[in-house]
Amino acid sequence: MAGKRKETVPEKERTTAEYYHLNTKAVEDLAGATPENSPKVSEQELRKYRSGPKIHLKDWVKAILLKWWFAGAVCFFFYWGLGLAVQNQENQLLILGLGLGFVTDLLVNNIFRYYAKTPGANDRWMMFGKKGFVSLPLNILYSFVLLALVVMTYNTVNSIIAASTGKTEEVALGVEPILFGLFTLGWDLLLLQVKEGLRRIVEDAKRKAE
Repeated sequence: MAGKRKETVPEKERTTAEYYHLNTKAVEDLAGATPENSPKVSEQELRKYRSGPKIHLKDWVKAILLKWWFAGAVCFFFYWGLGLAVQNQENQLLILGLGLGFVTDLLVNNIFRYYAKTPGANDRWMMFGKKGFVSLPLNILYSFVLLALVVMTYNTVNSIIAASTGKTEEVALGVEPILFGLFTLGWDLLLLQVKEGLRRIVEDAKRKAE
């Protein structure tokens, strides 16, 4: 008696089945992917798939340019732009401080969060990194602190120039966007360093207490 003939699956059907099996597995792997079970990818490999200009700037250079440009823009639009409409200097400074606070919270900090390579990577460039309803009033308050320090800087520089030249009735150094942005940037970076130093002191104290 002849044995049963072994049935074979056609090559085309087997290839199609394997194709769908592999694709189904790929979808399941993608759906269940987490930072823990995903393979590590080097930064050099990630750069190949990132869109953007070919010139890559360091993160600290981006942060400095971003802060300086927006501070200068606030001076240009809120101080120069409204200078003719608002004659009172106290009102001008009030508007300038509010504008700087709103721009910092709604634009600058959100840009930092957007291009951060990992969540929280750019928090060190923000005085108040956490986003929420409280961040806006805190950034406005912080902007008034920066503005007070910038005004103090202008007054100090003008006093030194007046004392050295003897022209006490003239304002040698006026407010303009470029220098205003640099002064704001300088004080901002200094206060961020103070914040970082205090954070390290607190963390060291907690570790010693534990």
